[in-house]
Amino acid sequence: MLFLLLLLAALGAAALATVLAVRGVRTAARRSGPPGWLRAVALLAGAGAVAMYAWGLLHLGYAVMRAEDGGAGSAPAGPCREGGSQLASMVDGYGVDFLPLRFECHLSGGGTYVTSSVPGYVNQAAAALGLITAGCAVLTRTTAGRSRPVG
Repeated sequence: MLFLLLLLAALGAAALATVLAVRGVRTAARRSGPPGWLRAVALLAGAGAVAMYAWGLLHLGYAVMRAEDGGAGSAPAGPCREGGSQLASMVDGYGVDFLPLRFECHLSGGGTYVTSSVPGYVNQAAAALGLITAGCAVLTRTTAGRSRPVG
């Protein structure tokens, strides 16, 4: 069930990233001065942030699919085996975090460890692009407010 939720979320995020990218390109093509360019950069950076998050969701979905795969050799969960055989023998479950995206293996004695199921660059790139988006959006508002004629 979680795998399907992650897959649907990734598809939705990919669709949203496409819409934002098209709007960003259209805005850039209008050549409407600094506020327009800032808005285009905000839309394109936002598209990149959402696309990176979707990419991370796909990685997370694959990890969940491997973890939920039953059959011979299914314990511990596939992604949890990368911690080594000694650590893997203490795994009693797994969890998923969405902010930041990560796959965690829960240990029987308490505690967790994070696997490399989601590449490290995904969360960093999504956060950086999100900050660029927010910064450009704020600058767009302030620049647009200054460029309006008084009267």
